[in-house]
Formats: sequence, structure tokens, C-alpha cells
Amino acid sequence: MRFIIYGVGAIGGTFAAALSLAGHEVVGIARGSMLQAIRANGGLLFRTTTDAHLVNFPVVADPSELRFQPDDVILLTMKGQDTAPALEQLRTAGVTTQAVVCAQNGVNNERLALRLFPDVYAMTVMLPADYVTAGEVICYGTPKYGMVDLGRYPHGLDDTVAATATAFDSAGFAAFPLEQVMRSKYGKLRDNLGNVVEAALGHGSRSGPLMDAIQAEAEAVYAAAGIDWVAVGNADPRRKGLMEMGAVAGVTRTGGSSIQSLKRGTGTIETDYLNGEIVLLGRLHGVPTPLNAGLVTVGHELVAKRAKPGSMSEAELRARLGL
Repeated sequence: MRFIIYGVGAIGGTFAAALSLAGHEVVGIARGSMLQAIRANGGLLFRTTTDAHLVNFPVVADPSELRFQPDDVILLTMKGQDTAPALEQLRTAGVTTQAVVCAQNGVNNERLALRLFPDVYAMTVMLPADYVTAGEVICYGTPKYGMVDLGRYPHGLDDTVAATATAFDSAGFAAFPLEQVMRSKYGKLRDNLGNVVEAALGHGSRSGPLMDAIQAEAEAVYAAAGIDWVAVGNADPRRKGLMEMGAVAGVTRTGGSSIQSLKRGTGTIETDYLNGEIVLLGRLHGVPTPLNAGLVTVGHELVAKRAKPGSMSEAELRARLGL
């Protein structure tokens, strides 16, 4: 089994480095400054709560540079807005029946992948990691780097799930095979609705009455749509003593994926596939979602203005949302 990590950022970089250090065959697909830095530095700097390693694994710029093997496991770790073109690149490169694992936020990626490939898997990722500096990822999870829930999409278990979970366990993650893995992914989506709030207000702003109201819209939409979900956030009892937030010497946690996108000035944000998913479901099932709809607009404005993380006050954000 070879792991193809498509998108070497905070999540993909942690996966690639940890699996490689554990002796698994890994190939990364990266772009831009991250690709250049890994090549120039002779590897990816992987910093954790206990140590730091310069991890050297092959990295390419495009799937067309690879000769895919039947037992490859392809982990998609790019943002949701980049999934569709990435899947087309995989198909063009000759991917057919290889396992495609959507290790991403949101719930739209699996559906896109299943249009093109028969063996699609969903992975819910609970992994506190930062990618701000090219060539470096920082993982704060301890004692395990992170937790992952894994299953076939839309449901089911098989040998690929078992083998992938075993590999992740060996690499310092806690892997949980789940028959109904999308319940977990919808729970993570509910938590990720705070990503754009954090980008607007700054790290540490993902709790309180405002977040409660935002998540209440999601819960109402789930109920109307008949979507079953399970909480996987900080209250998940599995985290206790297994994967908690630790400290990494000399650095401070940047925050979630959206605040990292703003800090790196990527020019895009994932809000359409997080809060926008709740808006879509609300429109399909007749449930008003004004807060999440407002946050989609705010996210795009932050990107268009190239705003810095924390550039809004809570009063400004509440006013924008009509509160």
C-alpha cells in the first residue's frame, strides 16, 4: 500500500510526515511555495509537541508525474474549493479503481469523487495543525497527533478501511473505522461553521452565544433533511487522554483552516463548502439560515480585501449578520 497525499498543507503535511516516519511509502502532490520549499530544503519540517524532523519523501507538482499502482490509497487533503479540478487531474493521470479518501472538511467532496471513481472513502479529521510557513507544518495534537474516523462512502467497511486504519494507528494517529462515517463528517461540519468566525475575529473566538446561534441553524437544517450526525468536537469523550491540544516550543497556534488561508494570503477561503453547505441544505428543505448565509458573504469579503485575521470586531460581525 502506497499513500498519495494530494495537498501537502497542514493536514496533508502531517499525514505525509507521520506516515513516512512510520515506514510507510508516501508520495506528496504539492504546489507553489510549499513544493519549492520541500525540494529546496530536502524535505518537510515536521514540528510536534515533542520534537522536530526534516522528513524527506518524494513530492511532485501534478498527478500526471506519477505512475499509479492498483493498491494506491489517494488521500485528498486540499480545500473543498479545489476538489473538482483535482479529481479531473487524477482521472486524466489514469486513476481508475484506486481508493480515493476524502480527508477534508465539508461533506461535498465525497459526492464529487463518487461521480468519477467507484471506491470512495470518507475520513473525518480531528487534527490541530498549522501551515503558515512554506516547507513547515506544526502539529499540536498529543499524545496522538490526531484522530480520524474512516469508512466507505456513503457507508460501509472493507479491507481498505482496515488496512488504512492500521497504518494510521502505526503512524501516531487514533483511527476509528465507522460503518456510518458521514454521521461524523456532518458533526465536524457543524464545528467548522466557526472557521470563518475565527478568521474574522481572530483565534479563540469559536465559542459563545454567536456560535451557538450559528450551529443551531445547522441543527435545524439537519433535522429537516433527516441527516443523522454525531458530535466530534472538544466534548467528544474519545479525545480525553488520547488527542488533546499540546504546546510546540517557540510557536503559538494560528487557528483553523480559514484563518490560515487568510494569513497566507491564498486568495480563497473554504466558507462556501462549510457555512455554504448549511445554506444549500436550508434552501433545499425550506429552513432559513440567515447567519450562515451572512457568513458566506463575510468570508468572500475578507478574501477580496485581503484582510488580516482578526480584522473585525464582534460588534461589527454581529451587525453584519443582523444581530
